[in-house]
Amino acid sequence: MIGLLLMLFLIPFAIAAFVFWICMLVSAIQNKGLTDTERIVWVLVVILLHVVGAILYLFLGWPKRHTPLAAG
Repeated sequence: MIGLLLMLFLIPFAIAAFVFWICMLVSAIQNKGLTDTERIVWVLVVILLHVVGAILYLFLGWPKRHTPLAAG
């Protein structure tokens, strides 16, 4: 009984974490507010640290998505 309840919670949580990770990875790849070097670093962080890297990107790298690169 406990195993069933645990699986009913863990499977949706794992799927949600995977979808979140994929969304943050795609966002890091397409983020125009980052330089090429920053983009590569964020993609590596998200890939290597998985959900922790995605959370870090969400709070530290994703806000740059809304700031345009300076000309020049």
